[in-house]
Amino acid sequence: MAINYVKYQKIDMKNHPELNEKWVQEIVAKEPAIIGLGDLILKDKERIQPHAGRLDILLQDENATRRFEVEIQLGKTDESHIIRTIEYWDIERKRFPQYEHCAVIIAEDITSRFLNVISLFNGSIPLIAIQMNAVKIRDDISLIFTKILDQLSLGLVDDDEEISEVADKNYWEQRGTKQTVAMADEILELIKTISPGFEFKYNKYYIGLANNGQINNFAIFRPQKNNILRFELRIPRTNEIEEKIENAGLDILDYDTRWNRYRIRIKKDEIEKKNDILLELIKIAYNNSM
Repeated sequence: MAINYVKYQKIDMKNHPELNEKWVQEIVAKEPAIIGLGDLILKDKERIQPHAGRLDILLQDENATRRFEVEIQLGKTDESHIIRTIEYWDIERKRFPQYEHCAVIIAEDITSRFLNVISLFNGSIPLIAIQMNAVKIRDDISLIFTKILDQLSLGLVDDDEEISEVADKNYWEQRGTKQTVAMADEILELIKTISPGFEFKYNKYYIGLANNGQINNFAIFRPQKNNILRFELRIPRTNEIEEKIENAGLDILDYDTRWNRYRIRIKKDEIEKKNDILLELIKIAYNNSM
């Protein structure tokens, strides 16, 4: 079957006689996933801010732990738009501190000048910049959203080995059990099939990993007292990954949105029985860390 190529025409929404921010806002509100930040839920739009105008869109993740304050602008980013976005983010995080908050700027043209300015905030202010393009295909119009600047991922405190509190194997055998530490050893052997240079780095709060002396905590371990090993893998959350874990019968505690980790409870007899799925997940986490 032949595949037909359809030429599209890029549209300047800023100067378009019919398209406007309200139109874009309605599209995003109806289908929040279109902006590429995952499976989000519309919490509010045109949200009144005390003494500060209206927030275009407020989105929330499906676990109700994280909120995104979204501002939309046609044309180029400008100073007032950046300031307004950060101001609304700051108001919302102070009003509702029980959630994590992230500011999102959506604009047709995120210039290099303002991208540099935005980059200065990233790290102290969780901020995402998304470029939006409108394209016409025959008589229809579509929107394409491209993430230009992502929120800076925060590392675990213990990733900084100079300030981490050092422990050893005996410490974890006392905090967990010899059996659960031995379970971690079994999984380490799986990791070594990917790269034989991996070894444990024992810290006070978890057992991490180093590869030929270089810290790489794509997976961490927390041996428990109840003959359970808590195994955490740094993998972006997707429905496909969750289906793999659930279909394998592994026990997911939850997904840690702050550190982007799947937290899995493993029993001793599961390591050998579920060797294949564990190795598959390990490879995904390892490749994602490279």
